[in-house]
Amino acid sequence: MLAVEAAMRAYAPRFDGDVGLWGLTGLLHDLDYERYPNLEDLEDGHPRSALRELEARGYPPELVRAVASHADFLGVSRDSPMEKTLFAVDELSGFILAVAYVRPEKLQGMTPKSVKKKLKQPSFAAAVNRDELVHGAEELGVDFDEHLTIVIAALAERQDELMPAGSDGSTS
Repeated sequence: MLAVEAAMRAYAPRFDGDVGLWGLTGLLHDLDYERYPNLEDLEDGHPRSALRELEARGYPPELVRAVASHADFLGVSRDSPMEKTLFAVDELSGFILAVAYVRPEKLQGMTPKSVKKKLKQPSFAAAVNRDELVHGAEELGVDFDEHLTIVIAALAERQDELMPAGSDGSTS
């Protein structure tokens, strides 16, 4: 979620968006995922629980709608630049971090070419839908290489936070 926050903050000025609101949207968009990962659970599945919580706590409606629209299966259209950006950077941020974990220099010096090379390897981060990554950039109206450059740069600025020293990408 920190990576998505960084990417959202990087994109906000491009669309005259509120950097704080965009960053918060990225930070909170998956707040219920670890507890309620079952997307098919119509009561508590992700992101339904998060949407209820965000509404109950009085978060801005545009933030709540962006969180809803990032989940295609909810059928909420992506209309605003913030909604389109959240969808476009969500999975891509995780994929870029996965690429960084297998590189000695991590995010530093990463190029769109190195990310696209990994995209061509179906076994690498196999759960990531490659078509969605490309579609997200298209929906946003940004060339895919430019999109990769923006997100890589945003994550590289926060490498120490996203990839602490000694981190190997595994979870305990």
